[in-house]
Amino acid sequence: MFKHPLFTKLAALAAITVLLLFGLGMIEDVVRDRLRYRSITAQSVAESLAGPQTLMGPMIHSACVESWEVETGKGDERRMVEQRREFLLTAMPEQLKLTTGAAMEERARGLHKVNTFNLKAHVTAQWGSLASLVPQSSMKNSRMHCGAPIVMMAVGDARGIRTAQFTMESHALALKPGTFHPTYSRGLHAVLPEAVRGKADGLTATLDLELVGTERLAFVPLGGNTEVQMTSGWPHPSFGGRFLPAEREVKKTGFSAQWRLSSLATTAQADIANGKRICLGGSDDGNRSDYVPGEAPPGDCADSFSVAFIDPVNPYSLSDRATKYGVLFIALTFVAVGLFELMKKLRVHPVQYLLVGSALCSFFLLLVSLSEHLPFGISYAVAASACVLLLAYYASHMLGSLARGIPLGGGIAVLYGLLYVLLQLEQTALAVGAIALFLVLAAVMVATRKVNWYGLSQGTTPPRRPTAPPVARPTTPPASAA
Repeated sequence: MFKHPLFTKLAALAAITVLLLFGLGMIEDVVRDRLRYRSITAQSVAESLAGPQTLMGPMIHSACVESWEVETGKGDERRMVEQRREFLLTAMPEQLKLTTGAAMEERARGLHKVNTFNLKAHVTAQWGSLASLVPQSSMKNSRMHCGAPIVMMAVGDARGIRTAQFTMESHALALKPGTFHPTYSRGLHAVLPEAVRGKADGLTATLDLELVGTERLAFVPLGGNTEVQMTSGWPHPSFGGRFLPAEREVKKTGFSAQWRLSSLATTAQADIANGKRICLGGSDDGNRSDYVPGEAPPGDCADSFSVAFIDPVNPYSLSDRATKYGVLFIALTFVAVGLFELMKKLRVHPVQYLLVGSALCSFFLLLVSLSEHLPFGISYAVAASACVLLLAYYASHMLGSLARGIPLGGGIAVLYGLLYVLLQLEQTALAVGAIALFLVLAAVMVATRKVNWYGLSQGTTPPRRPTAPPVARPTTPPASAA
């Protein structure tokens, strides 16, 4: 049975398919290398400019030291030893409002481009009673010493600060780098007069900040009530973190979003008071953070929410998605050629199958190489047109006529068109792909519904439909001679 030509050809096609899958794997490796290079480019831009940013604050803190004396020893060895306790007093704002606008700026390293942003933020913070800044003794007859109250604003990467102006009660404050906070050290601060400690009627402060960063911007809802309004000309935001916007509007010209949060819904105030890390989030760097205190476990992160300025038409991610359909392309094309061979009683050599499959594989390599220099849509159209024309021309000779080659080329063109549609879809790509595959399977089943597969395996031609035997016409006997 295994010496039958049909099984020999099937074995040859299986070997060709394995060879083509190996070639597709090499092309996928090229695409992954390009994706890795793009990630390295993003890291390079972040190292040269500023990384993903996180805004946390404003908040007021004051470092205090409590000291007392303890008697130790007995008799002649009795002496007084000083002991001390260091702690940090903090005052979180009751009302916190941020109005921000982000302008996108594209940076490049060679062929790879990275989205950076220039953020202009206006921050208004209102504190109620500042009684939390008044130290409380834990030991009798202890001595208390506290540093001056400091109002601070923490950011993810202080290199991104361009300009900043801090105003409190209509008075401009002198800003200095750093925060003097033991955990969140990157940012800016201003020293407040001692008179604000324990102030009952509270304070109001405003901050105008210009900040640049790379790809992602996050906020910590530090207020008792936090409101963040953000606008940008980028039409492809990706909202993440612990909270989604209460309102958002995404258009082709940009987006606007608004978050409104209460301290009843978030533990951000307690998280920051306890020095928890502020995590960036995201699938690619979920283990990274803006601030990593002492021994905080990886999952112990303060509440935050973020916006990522993603590029949905990234040619490398689209090319990577396209190559995953390579096996399906090869299988459907081989099925189409096999149907021509079966229905039209043709003979197609395995080498011809190999050349057709190689042309299909070359499409994906053309796509990723052209998309580095041209827009993805143009690159896709050029690569697909070249492969369709080549396959239609070759199929015309392989199948024996132009009338057979053009339909095969047309079918491949439809496959390329369907693949482009799938690459543009996000939510419905699986449904559209499944329906299309079902329709192709249905078409193959309908086309082969009368094929005698047992006859093919036995080396015989399919039986024809029985026809009625010819009707014998009566002959007239020759006339006898008179």
